[in-house]
Amino acid sequence: MRRTLLAVVAVAALAAAAPLAAQREAVLKQVNVPHPYYFREMYLPQLTTGPSGAAWMPDGKSLVYSMRGSLWRQTLGTTEATQLTTGGGYDYQPDVSPDGRWVAFDRYDGNELELELLDLSTGAVTALTGNHAVNVEPRWSPSGDRIAFVSTAYEGRWHVYTMSVREGRGSAARRVTTDRNSKLPRYYYSVFDHFLSPTWSPDGKELIVVSNRNHIWGTGGFWRTSAEPGDSMRLIHDEETTWKARPDWSPDGTRVVYSSDLGTQYNQLWLMRSEGGDPLELTYGTFDATSPRWSRDAKHIAYISNEGGNTSLWVIDVPGTAKQKVESKTLKFIEPVGTLGVTVRDEAGKSLDARVSITGADGRSWAPADALMHADDSFDRTERRFEVGYYHTSGSSRLTVPAGSYTVEVTRGLEYAVATRSVQVSDRGTRTLSIVMHRLVNLPRKGWYSGDLHVHMNYGGTYRTVPRQLAFMARAEDLHVVEELIVNKEQRVPDISYFGGGAPDPVSTPTTLIVHGQEFHTSYWGHSGLLGLTKNILIPGYAAYANTPAASLYPTNANVFDLAHAQGAITGYVHPFDDPPNPEDTVNRVTSELPVDVALGKVDYMEIVAFSDHRSTADVWYRLLNCGFRIPAGAGTDAMTNYASLRGPVGMNRVYVHSGATLDHARWMSAIKAGRTFATNGPLLSLTVNGREPGDEIKFPLGTHSVSVHSEMHSIVAVEHLELVQNGKVVASVPLSADHRSASATQTVSVERSGWITLRAWSEHATPPVLDIYPFATTSPVYLTIAGIPPRSPEDAHFFIDWVDRLREGAERHTGWNSDEEKRTVLELIARSRAEFEKRSYDIAVSR
Repeated sequence: MRRTLLAVVAVAALAAAAPLAAQREAVLKQVNVPHPYYFREMYLPQLTTGPSGAAWMPDGKSLVYSMRGSLWRQTLGTTEATQLTTGGGYDYQPDVSPDGRWVAFDRYDGNELELELLDLSTGAVTALTGNHAVNVEPRWSPSGDRIAFVSTAYEGRWHVYTMSVREGRGSAARRVTTDRNSKLPRYYYSVFDHFLSPTWSPDGKELIVVSNRNHIWGTGGFWRTSAEPGDSMRLIHDEETTWKARPDWSPDGTRVVYSSDLGTQYNQLWLMRSEGGDPLELTYGTFDATSPRWSRDAKHIAYISNEGGNTSLWVIDVPGTAKQKVESKTLKFIEPVGTLGVTVRDEAGKSLDARVSITGADGRSWAPADALMHADDSFDRTERRFEVGYYHTSGSSRLTVPAGSYTVEVTRGLEYAVATRSVQVSDRGTRTLSIVMHRLVNLPRKGWYSGDLHVHMNYGGTYRTVPRQLAFMARAEDLHVVEELIVNKEQRVPDISYFGGGAPDPVSTPTTLIVHGQEFHTSYWGHSGLLGLTKNILIPGYAAYANTPAASLYPTNANVFDLAHAQGAITGYVHPFDDPPNPEDTVNRVTSELPVDVALGKVDYMEIVAFSDHRSTADVWYRLLNCGFRIPAGAGTDAMTNYASLRGPVGMNRVYVHSGATLDHARWMSAIKAGRTFATNGPLLSLTVNGREPGDEIKFPLGTHSVSVHSEMHSIVAVEHLELVQNGKVVASVPLSADHRSASATQTVSVERSGWITLRAWSEHATPPVLDIYPFATTSPVYLTIAGIPPRSPEDAHFFIDWVDRLREGAERHTGWNSDEEKRTVLELIARSRAEFEKRSYDIAVSR
């Protein structure tokens, strides 16, 4: 997972190419809370083809729930669901009024989530809020005249509000919770306390909310508070929780059901007394059970499960926990609908796994009933009303959609041209599109195999992913290797049971490898990838976690890399930099250990194309190369494949590795370490210098020389720049085809001093269907050595000396050490790296 450096400064080598204002903006950008990829998925409602957010009708015989972006009602014991809402946006999180007349819910229109009110007798929908904020989790009071909900209306932070509602109209909302700066060193959460998931006491006088007051990690414990404004909070149960607790107070007032991952790798349902005390687990399983709701007679609990991979709706009896699944096999629509089929084939007519995006004229996305719907985490609002939605197909899919016009876009990785079609679907009509995918290039035939170095199979998301599903995603994205990195989310490590001692997962095939490694999760030194561990996962998988036994800055990444290398693994830095780091800033000190570990020879690769700014990261990489270090270019998406809303999909950022005619994981990793790679999110590159490829070294006698550089590019999107970079500077632009999607050129470059050459392609703006901040690709370097003299750059060496000095200052000030020996060990590592940069800070004089 990702961490962000706060230091920002323009740095010389790429100053002229600094990123322009991006068109892509985050989904629900008004939320002023750090790490949006967590709350966006784990807390906010998601578009799924399966049910979510269920609520009971007063008679206890039927449920109202969200599915496919609409609200539905279904009677228990039947398989028919009736649609209640349509159009206008995506509808989520229903709650039924005590008299059964009204349903409060939230509607997402592409910009905000507003509360709406559905009159079940007429089908009319009226707005309850219009504050342009994110308003979620509406809950009716037992008297039916008030609604409690969560809103970001105040400063973009999560607070609980109440609103009076009479005869279908809401009054001005009142904030119940008190804004409070905790002053705690929270890493994943705001320094301001948050307040989530209100549930009413039976007498309507109190609420239970989830808050991280006094907590550094997790979304916090359960607090009772008055339903009136004021700070009357009283802790009843202290727990870490991770966004999904969503407590529900029983109608008899004695118990609270909630979802927790306490002591397990998955969320399950738990019961506790409304006054607190020791909770007990109600459900068990290797899946998530979330969003519990009591029936009005307190004899049943409805909840959402992902035990089948997709979301599903279940009801259990209390006591006894007898289960029944609520399945909607027949859908009764209130709008005209038709059927759309999509088949995907290659040029020989063979069925292909692929990614499919189906978008209606109103901007909403659609998928088959059995598909996992995924959505982008950002989008350009001048181009789309909603973020892109997509699903993966095994070659043939069929779905029911509202009558109207649709755009169908099919992609299969980066070696096939994007296919786009328009289609009209009529009421009760059937249309089938046959899509033929055309290859741009076949790199495996040349011994190049693609891989994503940074994927998380399960990470607290909406779905549950197993290796078989992950392999299917990889095939649909034409990806050959998935380095699935086992990692913690606070105290749980969801995929640790899949570790197989470095061998590919049993679902692997000769052309698709799933391999389980690890991401080490320090909150200080920078996250790292450990690929090819053969003995064990390193536990704890993190360091520098304040207020825990892992609060020390030891082990450093250098220590972790030594442990990984002892197992035969390769190690690298992941999602390095959002902005160019500024080592001269003594207030917001850099904390990334990258230059230390490079100087000590412990870094086998860097994710240059990653969950970070590619050019900012490349700038630091160029400086390290200029100091004479050899660091291969890697790439990783940091895709959480069980997310409905993710930065992805898997393989969006990928590295191509020249490892031989057949795919072998050990050879593939060796080729990464040897630098026979290029990293990309779109453009496919080829570079030779005097016939030598990336990772090779060309040696010259003393003097000035010329080399013949051959560059090629193929791309699924237009690219604005294709450049040769020598020693950190652009020395030539490579001419592009008229459509800017291909290139082939041979150019002459002068070599006057030792150094390196890479080929890079990039654009200044986001370019769909590349779902990244902008297209970017780079080869690893071809190294150029004159008379055996190593590359040197005093300016860049001093840049890292300043950086290392900031690390020393931070380590000296740290107070969480377990012993003086730990501190001394870390300071010695830093000192050794500084000495190495000192040695490289002088040009080597040469007599000609």
